[in-house]
Amino acid sequence: MSSVRVIIAIVLISIGVFFSIVSVLGTFRFKFVLNRMHSAAMGDTLALLFVLLGLCVISGLTFTSLKLAVIIVFFWIASPVSSHLISNMIVTVDRKKVDDMCELIEAYKKEIKQNRRKNQNEQTK
Repeated sequence: MSSVRVIIAIVLISIGVFFSIVSVLGTFRFKFVLNRMHSAAMGDTLALLFVLLGLCVISGLTFTSLKLAVIIVFFWIASPVSSHLISNMIVTVDRKKVDDMCELIEAYKKEIKQNRRKNQNEQTK
């Protein structure tokens, strides 16, 4: 195995570990569950991409690297979709708690409330 390939793999895996650590810190930093989910899902997906790319570089152009590429594609599709479905369920089930606890800018919260009132007025007509 050439030393250039090993160095590239180490750099890619290190970047993946960095994103994984940042994702964990983001998960503990946020208070609200949707913000935690976003941090975990996005960081997880990016970290997994870099780690598996590093493993692909180490293994070379083999059937193993093809399997790792398939795993990357699967996770890049499945992880965001599953996070979105779970967060959508949380918003649907407990909308008032989402409005109260979500860490949005106050002006944006006011805009959301005004749009809801407008929609409710239009529905009652």
